[in-house]
Amino acid sequence: MSGSRGPDDRHRLRVIPTWRHGQERLYVCHEDGRNVAWYDREAGRVNLLSEGEQDDILHALGPFLTGPVMVGPPPVPTPAELARLTLHPDDDLAPNRPGEALLIALDREAAHAHRLRPDPRRRALTAEQTVGETLDRLDGAGWHALHSIPLPGGDRIHHLMIGPGGLFAVHALYARKQRVLVADPMVTLGRRETQPLLRRVRSDADRASYALTAEVHPILALAGPADLRVTAPPRGVRILQDTDLAALTRLGGVLKPADVEALHAMARDRRTWGRV
Repeated sequence: MSGSRGPDDRHRLRVIPTWRHGQERLYVCHEDGRNVAWYDREAGRVNLLSEGEQDDILHALGPFLTGPVMVGPPPVPTPAELARLTLHPDDDLAPNRPGEALLIALDREAAHAHRLRPDPRRRALTAEQTVGETLDRLDGAGWHALHSIPLPGGDRIHHLMIGPGGLFAVHALYARKQRVLVADPMVTLGRRETQPLLRRVRSDADRASYALTAEVHPILALAGPADLRVTAPPRGVRILQDTDLAALTRLGGVLKPADVEALHAMARDRRTWGRV
């Protein structure tokens, strides 16, 4: 029969691992590069683009399957997923690394900079990276972290967390081995000049609330302080050390999974932040 295939045809399928949005996918394709399926290990699902080749696809994936799987056509995308798929890469903030804006600025100046003293932005970058890496580890608990969100006027929200417990604008502060005194709105770091930092932290959250039309709570995250003293509970602001940020996963009952995904799709769009 002209349409039949020999027993070795299934071996012409190749399995190619890729990473999309921080998650591994195993694509199954023909020698000409045409995709016929992909395996989402985290979801335990094999998505078929060619149902007539199901047996061959499962045979090719056999060494990679880690347990029982669902098999079928790809699920219909949600409105949030459709919004993400239509988002231009230049407008997508999800790939931003912690401290993205500082990394770009420091790399741009490195070639012709001759500083006699350490650049203070290096410490700020360390704080954002320390806090950001901690927040990224909460992703598996149903949370999404966005980093270095640009605002009009050159300001930035260091980190935005979206999850079952709500939305949080997180400002990272380098405080390694230093004493921190918080007397709302003032923050004193070691022997440095006292700054009204909590005003900035609250302002970031207010601007995020306006952009997302949802309540956003402010957090000041201290990276590595030797001691923290708060004279009185600050108005509406959580003061946390970077090692305590995982406690956010214990918060819940505020947003449903569909709301989390919809808000994440909105927040990752650079255009959302253009008028705040």
